[in-house]
Amino acid sequence: MESLLVPLLILALVAAGVLVGARTLGHRGSRTRPEAAPQPGKDPVELARTSAAKLNQEQHRRLYALIAQGQAMAAIKLYFEATGDGLRASRDAVGALAAHPQPFRPEPAEPAPVEDDDDAPQRFAYRYRAIASKGDVTREVSSNMLNDEIYGRIRTLARSGDTEAAAEALTRHSDISIKQAREFIALLED
Repeated sequence: MESLLVPLLILALVAAGVLVGARTLGHRGSRTRPEAAPQPGKDPVELARTSAAKLNQEQHRRLYALIAQGQAMAAIKLYFEATGDGLRASRDAVGALAAHPQPFRPEPAEPAPVEDDDDAPQRFAYRYRAIASKGDVTREVSSNMLNDEIYGRIRTLARSGDTEAAAEALTRHSDISIKQAREFIALLED
């Protein structure tokens, strides 16, 4: 029996050494793998925000449905196809979105360009008076939607023979009727 005791002790020591070595290598290997090590400079909350911003509303809804169902691979595939990011970036993004859920935020619409046109009258702080007379007839238009530039355009239209356009422009920039505007424009024609 003593002859078996020494080999059993050696076998137990070797087995213990193998277990300790395997455990040490396992811990060391997990620290060096890129997916287990946190990436420096990448905040997971910020990664989740930027990742969510790349998705439209339908993709966002489907991705979170897959995450909720525990279908991580399908969620990564959906994100990969929707954004065109790499597979590793898609995996990291889905992981960040799962850990830090983000609400859907639609992209803000760009404001429409402001056109400098006399079609859109604006109100001025002062009242502008335009006077036209011919012989004994005098007409006056007073409005806070007129200024020298707009009145100049109206006079140019009237003098070029486009009286209807001039009358319409005058009614847009004042509180007079089209009939009164036509009477005023008729006095401007020379």
